[in-house]
Amino acid sequence: MEAVPARTRGCVAAAALLALLCVLPLPTIRTPWWALALLSVLYAGCEQVVRRRFGGTFYPVLLAGAFLLPPPAAALVPLPAALFLPGGQPGGDGPAPLRRLWRAARPALAVWGAARVHWALGGRDAVVASDFPYALLPAGAAVLAFCLILTALDGGIRAAALGVPLRRAWRGLLSRSLAPVAVHGLAGLMMAVLWRSPYGPLAALLVLLPMCVSWWIFAQYHRERAAHQATIRALVQAVDIKDGYTRGHSERVGQASVMIARELGMDDERVEVLRFAGILHDVGKLGVPTRLLRKDGPLTPEERRIIELHPEYGHEMVRGISFLGEARAAILHHHERLDGSGYPYGLVGDRIPECARVVAVADAFDAMTSTRSYRRARPVEAAVAELERCAGTQFDPRMVTALARALGRHGWHPTVTAEETPRESEGPRAVTGTPR
Repeated sequence: MEAVPARTRGCVAAAALLALLCVLPLPTIRTPWWALALLSVLYAGCEQVVRRRFGGTFYPVLLAGAFLLPPPAAALVPLPAALFLPGGQPGGDGPAPLRRLWRAARPALAVWGAARVHWALGGRDAVVASDFPYALLPAGAAVLAFCLILTALDGGIRAAALGVPLRRAWRGLLSRSLAPVAVHGLAGLMMAVLWRSPYGPLAALLVLLPMCVSWWIFAQYHRERAAHQATIRALVQAVDIKDGYTRGHSERVGQASVMIARELGMDDERVEVLRFAGILHDVGKLGVPTRLLRKDGPLTPEERRIIELHPEYGHEMVRGISFLGEARAAILHHHERLDGSGYPYGLVGDRIPECARVVAVADAFDAMTSTRSYRRARPVEAAVAELERCAGTQFDPRMVTALARALGRHGWHPTVTAEETPRESEGPRAVTGTPR
C-alpha cells in the first residue's frame, strides 16, 4: 500500500467502514438467504460476462436486490463479485486488496442507499402487489439515490487519488450516469416484480435476455466505431509518411471543420462526418507520385495537373467506405471555388456541396496559421482577415463567418502541433495565388 497516497487509503477505509456499518443490523432482521445467495451469484456471473465481452458494469441485478431485499442484505449482493472477479482500481494503480476493498464497498453503499430509499417510500409493498404506476415512484427515487452515492464516491476517490479539486472531480459524473442507470433500474424493477409474481425467480431471469442483447448491440456499435477510427488513422498515417509536409495538417483541418459545423448548428452526426472529411481531405495524395509532392522549386503545368487530380484519387479511395457519408463529397470538392475557378470540376456557388465548402475554409485557415519553411505562420486574426477578403469569390461567406465566430468564442488551440515541412500546396497559395 506504500504506492497509494494516504488520502486514497483513508477514502477506501472510510467507505469500507461505512459499508460494514450498513450490514451490521443483518442478524436482527428477517433475511431471505436463498434470494440473497441467488442474486449474489447472478450478479457475479453477469459482471464477469459483461466485463469480459462488453466492458462496463451491469446494474439490473444489483438494483433488483435493492427492490427485493432489506437494505443490509442488499448491501451484500455485490460482495462475491468484488472478491472473485479481477480488475477495478480505486482511482489508479494500487495493491489488489485495496482495489477489492473499494470494489466491494462502493456498490454496497450505493445499493444500501437505494434499498433504504425504496423501502422508506413503500416500494416493497408496491413490488409485491405489482402496483403500477405507483411502483415507479419509489424505484425512481432509489435509482437517483444509487447514482448520487456512486457520484459522491467516485468524485471523492478521484479527488483523493489524483489531487483533483472536488468541484472538478464530481463535474459531469451524475449527468453521465443517470440515464444508463435509470434503464438498468427499470430492468431491475421488472426483475423484482416478476420475482414476486406467481412465476417466481425463473421468470425474473428472462428480463436479463433483452438486456444482454442490447449490451451486445451496444458493444458491436463501439467495435465498429473503433474500426472506423482505425481505418481513418491508417489512411492519415499513410499520407503523412508519403507527404511529410502535411503532418498534423489533416487533424487540424478536422478540428477547424468541427468548429465551423457546430457554429452552424449541425447535429452531432453531421459534425462527426465533417471531422472525417477534414481529416481525410488530402488522402488522394497517396495516388500522386512522391517526387512531385517533395519536389523543390516550381511545378510545371503538367506536374500541377497531376497534383490537382488528388481530390479525384481520394474520392475513388474512399467511395466504398459507407460510414463516411457526405465526407466523400468533401474530399472530392474541397478545392472548388465559389466563382468556378477551382478544381476538379469548376463547380459554382451552391453547386459545391456544403461539406466541401466547410472543409475548404478549414483547410485554408490551417495552412495560413501553420509554419512552413518558406514563411512563418500568420496570426489567427490575419488569416481570418484573408478568408474574409476572399469570401464570396473563393470561400462561402457563411462558412468564413462561422469560423470567425467560433474562433472569437473559443480561440484556436489545435490538438496537433507538429511542424510541417515545406510544400503545403493548398494553403495560403490557395488563397493568395494559384492552388497547387
